Amino acid sequence: REGDGEPRRIQNLFKTTIKKTTEELAKKKDWLVSVFHDNAGAIRFTEDYHLTIKVETHNSPSALDPYGGALTGIVGVNRDPLGTGMGCRLIFNTDVFCFGLPHEERELPPPLLHPRRILRGVHRGVMDGANTSGIPDVNGAILFDRRFTGKPLVFCGTGGLLPAKVGDMPGESKEVKPGDRIVMVGGRIGKDGIHGATFSSEVLHEDSPATAVQIGDPITQRKVMDFLLEARDKGLYRSLTDNGAGGLSSSVGEMATLSGGAEMHLDRAPLKYDGLAPWEIFLSEAQERMTVVVPPEKIDDFLALAKKRSAEATDLGEFTDSGSLRVFYDGKPIGNLDLEFLHEGWPVMELPAVWEPPAAKSASIPEGDHLGNRIKSVLSRLNVCSKEPFVRMYDHEVQGGSTVKPFQGVENDGPGDAAIVRPLLNSPSGVAVSCGIVPRYSDLDAKAMAENAVDEALRNLLAVGAPLDEVAALDNFCWPDPVPSVTNPDAEYKMAQLVRACEGLQRICLAYEMPLVSGKDSMKNDSRIGNEKISIPPTLLVTAVAVIPDVSKGVTMDFKEPGDIVYVLGPTRAELGCSEYLAEFDQRGDSVPTVRPEEAWPLYQALAKATDQRLVRSCHDLSDGGLAVSLAESAFAGGLGAEVDLSLVPLGEPIDRDDFILFSESPSRFVLTISPKDQTDFELLIEGLPLAAVGRVSHEKGLRINGLSGETIVDEEIGDLKEAWQRPFKNY
Repeated sequence: REGDGEPRRIQNLFKTTIKKTTEELAKKKDWLVSVFHDNAGAIRFTEDYHLTIKVETHNSPSALDPYGGALTGIVGVNRDPLGTGMGCRLIFNTDVFCFGLPHEERELPPPLLHPRRILRGVHRGVMDGANTSGIPDVNGAILFDRRFTGKPLVFCGTGGLLPAKVGDMPGESKEVKPGDRIVMVGGRIGKDGIHGATFSSEVLHEDSPATAVQIGDPITQRKVMDFLLEARDKGLYRSLTDNGAGGLSSSVGEMATLSGGAEMHLDRAPLKYDGLAPWEIFLSEAQERMTVVVPPEKIDDFLALAKKRSAEATDLGEFTDSGSLRVFYDGKPIGNLDLEFLHEGWPVMELPAVWEPPAAKSASIPEGDHLGNRIKSVLSRLNVCSKEPFVRMYDHEVQGGSTVKPFQGVENDGPGDAAIVRPLLNSPSGVAVSCGIVPRYSDLDAKAMAENAVDEALRNLLAVGAPLDEVAALDNFCWPDPVPSVTNPDAEYKMAQLVRACEGLQRICLAYEMPLVSGKDSMKNDSRIGNEKISIPPTLLVTAVAVIPDVSKGVTMDFKEPGDIVYVLGPTRAELGCSEYLAEFDQRGDSVPTVRPEEAWPLYQALAKATDQRLVRSCHDLSDGGLAVSLAESAFAGGLGAEVDLSLVPLGEPIDRDDFILFSESPSRFVLTISPKDQTDFELLIEGLPLAAVGRVSHEKGLRINGLSGETIVDEEIGDLKEAWQRPFKNY
């Protein structure tokens, strides 16, 4: 129920919003290959290959053991595309982190760790996992909010390349036949990770077990990956999946549905050490393990190749058509689970949801007379400033296919909007990958938060020159507990926020024709400090990918040449609710940015045509910090200044304050530069849309902005702006 409106009943929120969105779009998107039923989503890439992608969270393990939790987060999500269809070669990683404030002064009781310790541990864990595995880390974000002190959010994603055909079989096929062998490949089983899935679904408390965090070994996993792709190409197995949450119980239980049953002998499983009970072997989430379906006539060749490649492989039993998952130890039956009960027997939860708009008051900000200082202050905010000291330590170059990189400009330190990867070095085709995430908007409306996340992910793709022909999205929800209990009195409101977010996601994805091909949810992101409950702000991460036929048409965000014309594309409104600018004054405001797809979609189509025709020299989206931040970043990234007139900025409503135009976070906007020789062609292409030439790139090293009155309101050296932007984490 919303406010005083009539109550309504929603039958399965996932199916009626997320799944329905993709089903509707699938009617006209013939490039969708596999969605919702495998480890990762798959779309067509070229005639010979499909693109797969998956994003996971590893929040609770990273809260308890930041290094280990994050390392297993990245190597764990690597196994999802690897275990999709017949198996993928992995081509890129992404990571998005949400932490508490690194300068937190409160003393935190166990098991809570200081946000600075979590930040350093998570960063090191993902770096070691990704770099050691030989997979480029090309896109992501790092956000900060005090409410993430209780539980950080650690999103890790991986893209893969799947052959369209493997022998005579479609590459995306999953087939299991009675009599096929159950083979576990990879690491040995230990007590680490037991009840990891259960632990991740609880409020973090002082008794949270450290043994629930898995111990990762990326070198072992790399050997497993290389061996499996070789075995795939030799036709030695029929299908495979990863051992993630639930370990063998889950992986074998899932694959058994394809044949109709399975018989597994746990005493055959290789162990790290003696002393594990059968149920521990069954449930352990020890890492680097894959479950492979091997035809009986090929089992000897499969095991021989595994031995040759130093990848441990063990035959644990066979798939059947008995209708049950039967488990044995030392020849004795210890478990017999009906498959229908195992997968469909859990009762559906019915949760109440009541939405009341939060109390909000309009912002009251003094106009001030030195907006240059305010720009530098916003540039230094934790959610705006440079994260280069962290991101630079990831390997963006391994495999040699990254063409538009995380850092851009004359000194390769400007913040890119998205990345482009060319996975086949003998082909011009590439993949653009981006993300959108704005959890602070949930303070006013979770629906607006979700809609803005989709819009940000898409405009980041457009900013690097991606076409709109083949764009897919992934949704990863991280939410405070929406289940009512004595200790959770506002559960109905949190559930209503989730409903509104799903409906907002659906609305914008349908409007932008972005099918949702994969996703994940994490619904227990709470912790306690004594009697105080700390809940994260409702958060949706939208990851977007686009297929690019020619990577040479990629665009970067840095100003290119003096004399180029600076344009603002898209209308600006006085939408500063939950903005970085208001947060600088400890205010929230009431006007959360609103996505208007009917206004944005024609604009996006025109921009895509302009980049396809190579008319755009630089492009940068407007997001955190608005126009002021985008102008500053494009200027100091290019090592060039600019002269801009705010009175020329296209407006969607009357605005009489310079700072509101500078710092508004209205969505669907870009700063572009165009060569004077292309001005006529560009303006004809964008004709009738909210576009204005607002200034020119200058050879002088300053950003000069004239206000609505015609007077100069900002005159700052780009070196000073850059110093402010780089200062917060310069010595980390």
